[in-house]
Amino acid sequence: MANLKTNHDRTGLDHLDPSTHPARDAASFRRILAAKNGLAVAEQELRDAVRAARQAGDSWTVIGAALDITRQAAQQRFGDH
Repeated sequence: MANLKTNHDRTGLDHLDPSTHPARDAASFRRILAAKNGLAVAEQELRDAVRAARQAGDSWTVIGAALDITRQAAQQRFGDH
């Protein structure tokens, strides 16, 4: 028999008692989760874009200008650690 790995619910919803918490439409909750996931996708795309710019020879000054931050801030955030 295959073991199924379950993800621990970190939302706290698994501890709610339906008898004391009235049911509500979860649209807002789903919207928050979707926005959070969208941020993660956008952050990865930004990191990939900066990496590609560096590989293409763009300076930290140019990258910083594109991000509206200083070159030092760009290098600290996206540079190899």
